[in-house]
Amino acid sequence: MKISCMGSGYVGLVAGTCLADMGNEVTCFDIDRGKINKLNKGIIPIYEPGLKDMFERNIKEKRLRFSNDIKTTIKKSNVIFITVGTPPGKNHEADLFAVKSVAEQIGRNMDTYKVIVNKSTVPVGTAELVRKIIKKNQTGDCEFDVVSNPEFLREGEAVKDFTNPDRIVIGTDNEKAKKIMVSIYRGIARADKPVFITDIKSAEMIKYASNAMLATRISFMNEIAQLCEMVGADIKSVAKGIGLDNRIGPRFLQAGMGYGGSCFPKDVRALIELMKRNKVKGEVLSAVNRVNEDQRKFILLKIKKILPSLKKKTIAVWGLAFKPKTDDIREAPSIAIIMELQRLGAKIRAFDPEAKLNAKKVLKGVTFCNDPYSTVKGCDALVIATEWNEFRVLDIDRIKRLLKQPNIIDGRNIYEPDEMKNAGFNYVGIGR
Repeated sequence: MKISCMGSGYVGLVAGTCLADMGNEVTCFDIDRGKINKLNKGIIPIYEPGLKDMFERNIKEKRLRFSNDIKTTIKKSNVIFITVGTPPGKNHEADLFAVKSVAEQIGRNMDTYKVIVNKSTVPVGTAELVRKIIKKNQTGDCEFDVVSNPEFLREGEAVKDFTNPDRIVIGTDNEKAKKIMVSIYRGIARADKPVFITDIKSAEMIKYASNAMLATRISFMNEIAQLCEMVGADIKSVAKGIGLDNRIGPRFLQAGMGYGGSCFPKDVRALIELMKRNKVKGEVLSAVNRVNEDQRKFILLKIKKILPSLKKKTIAVWGLAFKPKTDDIREAPSIAIIMELQRLGAKIRAFDPEAKLNAKKVLKGVTFCNDPYSTVKGCDALVIATEWNEFRVLDIDRIKRLLKQPNIIDGRNIYEPDEMKNAGFNYVGIGR
């Protein structure tokens, strides 16, 4: 199958590489010439475990290529995946400018039957909008079908999620398009991990609803964590007890600093706006969003309780990415907390295994360090903002010697309170 991904960002690059690895001929297009030049030189602009090897293998096998030539890319493709970004627009709704631009170009340049696949996260009704734009811009009378095929890629696990998915959702109203989409995914579909066929609007809604549900679990547990602190319970035990219920399960029940990244914050707010426009109150999701934003304040209160005056204090921060195994700092709790600590007069020393370069673009006046130990040297407190595995197995005694004051605010509950207190730390976790 000859496939193109229109947009070579996170989703487009991962999807395109994985589709090529499944035996397809894939061209990833992007308007950013600098990005395409780097990709053609073998330089990957994102950090994602497992992607580099697959990327290099498929370039070598000539199944994966990159282009700035949109006209040729469209003409040579049987299936066109729209994988552009949909950032927050006015009032938090999804900005569909890039989606519309791609649809216009498809209409102008297609000369044979195509399947157009919306893989970007888009609101309900976008497939119909894309269909109308393509039709309006066509110069000939080529047939085409528009399909919704939302992505469910977790940053840090994206290659695994694409090649071994929980489910593959395909929204279509056409049998021909359905057969083509099923044929693309037949190599990774399993009886217990099926290709799920539904109508287009339901497929579009599944993506938003899935992210909103996961965000709801996180905000719920963060509120329960605050209650645990007030009544003397331990959120770790509470989460385990809840997760053992088969109706609930253990995933996304960890209390911490709140959710971040490119999906949950944006998609929850976009769904709230969609509800408002359709005269649905959206009270649950409004609360989910509010709790998540308030969680940053909750962490700051913990820091200020240990250090009432932050002026001229030096705070070490471990972790800048919004989650481990990625270099993505979008909506990362660490960034908001660092900026507020700086506003209150604190100096910041920070370390992240992968996100330093991205963090440098948005954080000013921060000392970026090369390892966890040098980060804490001479600091009045350590804040753990991302649960990278390497933070779990460090020399605790050495950390204590390096800190000016043995204060740790563990925003991800990676350590056990009793162990840390016995080691001589003034240790504070979340909900413990």
